This record gives sequence, C-alpha cells and structure tokens, in this order.
Amino acid sequence: MAFIYEEPSRTFNEYLLVPGYSSTECRVENVSLKTPLVKYRKGEEECPITMNVPMVSAIMQAVSGDRLAIALAKEGGVSFIYGSQTIESQAAMVKRVKTHKAGFVKSDANIRPDQTLAELLDLKARTGHSTTAVTIDGTPEGKLVGLVTSRDYRVSRLSLDTKVAEFMKPYEKLIYAKKGVTLSEANDILWDNKLNALPIIDDNQRLDSFVFRKDYDTHKEFPNELLDAHKRYVVGAGINTRDYAQRVPALLEAGADVLCIDSSEGYTEWQKLTIDWIREHYGDSVKVGAGNVVDREGFMYLAEAGADFIKIGIGGGSICITREQKGIGRGQASAVIEVAQARDEYFQKTGVYIPICSDGGIVYDYHMTLALAMGSDFLMLGRYFSRFDESPTNKLTLNGQVYKEYWGEGSNRARNWQRYDMGGDSKLSFEEGVDSYVPYAGPLSDNVRQSLQKVKSTMCNCGSLTIPELQKNAKLTIVSATSIVEGGAHDVMLRARNRE
Repeated sequence: MAFIYEEPSRTFNEYLLVPGYSSTECRVENVSLKTPLVKYRKGEEECPITMNVPMVSAIMQAVSGDRLAIALAKEGGVSFIYGSQTIESQAAMVKRVKTHKAGFVKSDANIRPDQTLAELLDLKARTGHSTTAVTIDGTPEGKLVGLVTSRDYRVSRLSLDTKVAEFMKPYEKLIYAKKGVTLSEANDILWDNKLNALPIIDDNQRLDSFVFRKDYDTHKEFPNELLDAHKRYVVGAGINTRDYAQRVPALLEAGADVLCIDSSEGYTEWQKLTIDWIREHYGDSVKVGAGNVVDREGFMYLAEAGADFIKIGIGGGSICITREQKGIGRGQASAVIEVAQARDEYFQKTGVYIPICSDGGIVYDYHMTLALAMGSDFLMLGRYFSRFDESPTNKLTLNGQVYKEYWGEGSNRARNWQRYDMGGDSKLSFEEGVDSYVPYAGPLSDNVRQSLQKVKSTMCNCGSLTIPELQKNAKLTIVSATSIVEGGAHDVMLRARNRE
C-alpha cells in the first residue's frame, strides 16, 4: 500500500512564533535581512549573489515584467522575468532592466540629425526616455553630433517634420567626458554643471555611454538596491525544460544574472537534463534554480543534479488549483520544514549550502516571518506583487473598489503548457490555475517596506537580528482553531472607519 505520512499536512496559518528574550540591541534598525540566493561553500567563500531582502517575484505573466523587476531590485530583491513569452521579448525585458540603471549606461535612445520631430516623438514613446543622443548614423556607438532633451523643443510650436538638427543642442555646446573617466568623476561633472545627463565619448567623438544624475539620486533614495559588479540592477529569468538550448543563451546575452526552471513539479528527469545542458555549456558560471519540490527526496534529487537554489511548494498559490485538479501537493509549512532539514543535512555532508525558497502559501505578512523561521532563505511571491502599480496587469474598478488582474500560469489565459510539461503534446490538457482579481495596493516600495518592517519587528521579538539567527532561535507552536479566533479582534463591536 501507499506510504502515508503520520503528521497532517500543515499550512502557515496553523503556526505562531513564541517570543524569545530580546536584548537592548534588538531594534528594528539593527536587523539585517541579507540572504543568499545561490549555493556556496558556507564558511569558506562568499555567496556569488546575496540579496538585501528575502524576496523574489514569481515567474508569472501577471507579476514579473521589467517594471516590477526594476522596482524590486531598488528594494534589494530579485525578479524572475516570466518565460511564457517569446525568447526575444523575454530577453528584451531582461535587457531593459540591465540598462535602466548603471554607472555607465549604453544609449538605447538614438536618432540621426536628418530625422524628424515626429520620429523623435515615436522613439520617445517606445523607449520612455526623454534624453536622446543624436549620432551621425543613429546608432548607440555612432559619432555624437548633438543631444536632445524635452527642454529643446515644444510640440505646439514646431512642425512634426522639423529636422532634429534644427532644435538639438549641437556637439560644440555639449559638456561631455572622455572614456576612462571614473564614475565618481563623472558624477562630480554632473553636479558641478547642473546636468541631468553626461555623454561619455572616445577619442574619435564616438558615443560610448551616458551617466545620469537620476541614478545618483536613486541610490540615495534606495540604499538597499541590488546591483551587480557594473552597478546594474540584478535580474533573474524563468526558463522551461523544452527550449532551454535557445532561450538560455539569449537571456545570458541580455544580461540575466540568474535563471530558474519554472515548473509546477521539479522532481523530474526533465529538470536534471536542463541543468546538465547548462553545466555542459557554461559550467558553474551560470546560476540556475530548480523546483518545485515538497519533501526531502525531491530536494536531494535536485541538489545532486546541480541546482543553485531549490524552490518549495506545490498547490499552495492563491491562483493554483493543482490540488483540486490532480490531488497532489502538500501544506506549505510541512513542506518547508522537511526541505529545510534536508538542506541542513546536505550542508553537513558536503559543506555546500543550497538556499531554499518558499513559493506559495503566503497570505498575511506574518507568514513571511514564519517561512523564514522554518528554514526558508527567501520567499517567492506572486499575489503579493501582482497588486502593485509596477506589475504588468491592468487596473479596473469593480463595485467601487480598484483591482488588478491576476491569473495563474496554469490558467487558460496564460497557456503556459511548458510549466506543466510531462513530455507530451504542446498544450494544456486541463487548467491548473485560475483567472482572478486582487485588490489594488499602490506602489511596490511603500508596501514592501511596510511588510519588511513587520518582519524585522517580529524578529526582534524573537531575539534575532539576522535570518540565520531567527532560524536558530525561533520557537514555533501549532495553534488550534479556537486560538486562531482568539488571535483576532473578538467579542467587541468594531467602529466603522471613516471613508473620505
């Protein structure tokens, strides 16, 4: 007969943290949420990618576009650009994130002097950039002959067929720096001359890059921003077990820092074959996560296969109906606890620490702290991020309430058959996700900072200033149905909130 677990399959809702001793050092401002993203030899070397907050965004059409990836990187986390799109469009999203913020930015808004104002406006609409380099041939590395900003023209006073050469700021009047200038020197030139953009040119007057004043300002506003060695935002990308031989090279060329196999169930040979191909062609230089799994055996399989991090969770997402449709999965708390034990066992045996990611089952902010305390190194969130301005979906009003669209990758709308691929036909046989709405919540930054403030405060209650300390010191208790009721407002009549 089948193996039957003696313990029930538990969710985060069934647990509470029990407060521990808090010293005077346990203050929110002293808490660090830094956490490893990929595997490394703990105690012997630094983790190749360390996040400043334990958050990554789900590999979903309704969540992880380039706008959200930029916003989350500013807060210290990583987005995984969704892979259920063409290779070209996914690579373009990755590239937009990598070029959005850097010390020296390659120009992606370029025009020739003989082109028209109409063409300039079209370019601005496509790129979203108001600073445009004017080069002889209109290429990013062409000879620089001028610069156009929104202050150089007024649409109401110029004909749309006016040539760019007639209103651009010519090269002779530009302040620029020569290639080889340091970022610090370039920023000094920006500030001393009250510039918003500083072109960097080579000895032949060819455009090399730009340094933007807004990037300096952004760093001051977002001290936790997650940058690579070239001062660009860190970004991930989802891949599947079908077209990886074509998709992976394109994503790496676009600048992806880390990849993740997007699959509803990761304990499969398909994932091993995908990782094998990556290792054969790139060795250990390319970082790739795998999953999802819910037990020790699944973790060990992917660890031996060479995964750089491993995701946990089947059927726990708010839009996932895999458990309803197929009867497989496990309560997220039970899954995290067992996989965390396997992670520690593997580390003791090999000296290699493989971070684990809890994917799904987060309903309330305190569930984040529970997942971390149970052993997760970081969290993958879908519904949470889908509510924000930066997610790629539409806002709409229903019965006076503002919502955003949110659908699962296993839904008919997403048609992401690769995520549920079992080697058969290239289609979805049945849905494992739903199409839904979530209450609109505003900008990502405000919400993430508030959520993490709660996490930090709870960590202080547990006498912990780092995530590893929380995992070591935390005490968890299972709660009864009646204690859940006791934990909320009860036996009172709540006063209605004033609505403006």
